[in-house]
Amino acid sequence: MELSINTPALLFPAITLLMLAYTNRFLGLATLIRNLHAKYKQIQEDKEVIVAQINNLNKRLVLIRRMQIYGIVSFFLCVLSMFFIYIQHSDWAAYTFGASLLCLLLSLALSLSEIFISTKALEIELRDMQAGK
Repeated sequence: MELSINTPALLFPAITLLMLAYTNRFLGLATLIRNLHAKYKQIQEDKEVIVAQINNLNKRLVLIRRMQIYGIVSFFLCVLSMFFIYIQHSDWAAYTFGASLLCLLLSLALSLSEIFISTKALEIELRDMQAGK
């Protein structure tokens, strides 16, 4: 398989936009955690909902960290693949590009899991409001 410099270069915009999206998700999550912490300190009555949200946020933090790690590794391997193409080591370029694609797939799969968990957090809030609390 012959790999040109253009093939891994195609992933550059996708990976950088993905990392930006992940960073925004992390910042949004950080804001939620800070607000929840303030709410937890003020209200001692309804801890069940808050504890459920805290557990949910912990899971999301772990997933976002892993998403970012795999995204960064994917970007690193993509650049390394381009370097191997530059120094004319086509086999190494193909292997590192394949590994880059696998890391990107893992990152996207984790992102999908995080989306499902984040919607559960919203369901907890809705249930709490529907219960009339």
